Amino acid sequence: MFTTEATRFGPEARPDEPEPARGFLHRLRDTVPGIIAGAADLDPAAVLTATVVGATFGLSIAWVVLVSFPVLKTVFAVSSRIGRDTRRGLIELVRIRYGSGRAKLMALGMVCVNLAMVIGDIYAVSDAFSLILLQRRAMFIAVVGFVIWYFLIVSDYKKVTSTLGTLTLVLLAYVLAAHRATDSYVGLAKGVFLPHIQMSGAYFMAVIALFGSLLTPDVIVWQTSTKRDLPTGVANAHYSESNAGTIVACLISFCVIICAARIHVAAPSQVTTRTAAQALSVLGQAGPVIFSLGIIGSGLVALPLIVGSLCFSVAEAFGWKSRLSRAPWEATRFYTLISAVVFIAVAVDLFGINVVTVLYWSQLFAGVMTIPILHYMRRLGDDPAIVTVRNTHSENRWLLGAIIVTIIANLAFLYTQIW
Repeated sequence: MFTTEATRFGPEARPDEPEPARGFLHRLRDTVPGIIAGAADLDPAAVLTATVVGATFGLSIAWVVLVSFPVLKTVFAVSSRIGRDTRRGLIELVRIRYGSGRAKLMALGMVCVNLAMVIGDIYAVSDAFSLILLQRRAMFIAVVGFVIWYFLIVSDYKKVTSTLGTLTLVLLAYVLAAHRATDSYVGLAKGVFLPHIQMSGAYFMAVIALFGSLLTPDVIVWQTSTKRDLPTGVANAHYSESNAGTIVACLISFCVIICAARIHVAAPSQVTTRTAAQALSVLGQAGPVIFSLGIIGSGLVALPLIVGSLCFSVAEAFGWKSRLSRAPWEATRFYTLISAVVFIAVAVDLFGINVVTVLYWSQLFAGVMTIPILHYMRRLGDDPAIVTVRNTHSENRWLLGAIIVTIIANLAFLYTQIW
């Protein structure tokens, strides 16, 4: 009965079969998808969000990253395992298990969050090019949009993201910058572990946005949807993958906050892309260049994932064919949607926007969307009719805890706005 039910959702998945012994190089290779997923979590939206909250609230907001660490590790592991076990995407499983209505509502939320992120990220990458090349931002918007479209439609996205993943190593400069920006590690520890929590709407909004920037729904959808094309016999690789993704995302986000705490602004709306570049001023004149390269690298890695996860969400909710391994003529509606999303984002960007504000609010919406996403991850990952390896008790506790904390933060934010 168990095998039959599990096979119904994933006929090719056999995660309980013994794997051959894997050497160090094989295990190291297994971490590459996790590093890429961690880089996707650190798209320009996440980097700028960490900069905004750090510049506004300093070290008193850094505790959110520490709390997010075990949750993010769990999310990477569970979402990856669901995809490997079932060979189906998260929203597709919601549609099959709980009905098309819930799946379409989730897809609608993903469209709102991801489209805002795509618009903001393309703009941010274009802005970074303008900072380096000293040309008008508008010259790069269409070019960046075309590059993202080309990665997803024409080229092999797996090879492209693996190659571009090395560009995100530039973000490690934040680790060095954080070290130089820290006058006292005792003071740093006090600021992080004994934070001054402010009972204000702006503070709770920052908590939700920072939490949403780390646990972005698009990465969760991407993690499950893209596992359907993986070969069998790699079941345990997702543990190395989840660990690598978690460490990369949380370490750099934490260091961005430390660096941004030196900027000091009164409100998030005062932060621009050029203001955010000042977070690396401790590295001298190279700081803005390093910042721009980091935004470009993370953006070019993350944007295909964000666009892809948006289109996966819609396709899975409506039951369309949706594999990037298929030729465009084999999944016409899916690839048409990809083209439409990129075109809309470029068109909006050409009118000019406040990129930091758009990205910050997109992460706030992402924080709200994590509630249903984590809820269904918990239920699907613990359902023997869906997966062959169920969530551990620890994983279920972290997922439930993340849901409760996010709901409390949202309610606190609403309370401060009403009263």
